[in-house]
Amino acid sequence: MCGRFNVIDNPGLQQLLQDLGVDIALPSRINVAPTETVGLVRGGESGMQLDAARWWLTPSWAPAVDQKYSMFNARGETLATSRAFRTPFKRQRGVVPISSFIEWRTEDGVKQPWLITNESQALAVAALWDVWDGDGSQLLSCTLVTTAAAAALEPWHNRMPVLLTNEEMPRWLDNDVSIEPQDPIFRSSLKSPLRLAPLPRAVSNAQNKSADLLVPVGGVVELQPDSI
Repeated sequence: MCGRFNVIDNPGLQQLLQDLGVDIALPSRINVAPTETVGLVRGGESGMQLDAARWWLTPSWAPAVDQKYSMFNARGETLATSRAFRTPFKRQRGVVPISSFIEWRTEDGVKQPWLITNESQALAVAALWDVWDGDGSQLLSCTLVTTAAAAALEPWHNRMPVLLTNEEMPRWLDNDVSIEPQDPIFRSSLKSPLRLAPLPRAVSNAQNKSADLLVPVGGVVELQPDSI
């Protein structure tokens, strides 16, 4: 599951964009929620490009743009069989660069939000995209790919976004090469260390966009990568 994330214009994110082949800065944005516009890196005629996309996939064949079905996340296990995702999985793969994402877990009967990031505060999330052409205009939209959570993350959520390593990013973005559903890209393991910190509960309201929401209200938890 990945229902909120943050984008911070810091050196780590700038380096990630360069590693993706994009020489454009992303402005900082706090508490980004589904249906909002996000930055999507995808292949173009002259190389990688950064486009603005709606975070909630609208398939090209959909009769209209709506939120009837939860299309902001796509389960990695069913990409090849889902009517909505199988075509994008074959030839419309992209990356959404983020700094951190937010998950909730119940503590003392209350849902507590937690910030999840890495040392560089730069994460490459596997994404799929599609273009809907209707009402005389085109809509570029995307979904974030998820997989079963690594054991260390299960206390927070049973799903996690597919976080691509620097070695995996070129292969995911190469839409001339197919990727199988059993590919190690989707493995349920931590590929690098992660840092988790509890946040103010006000972040649960997607209308709140203050940077103060990212100030931890408790101790940081360090998760080490799984040995492979």
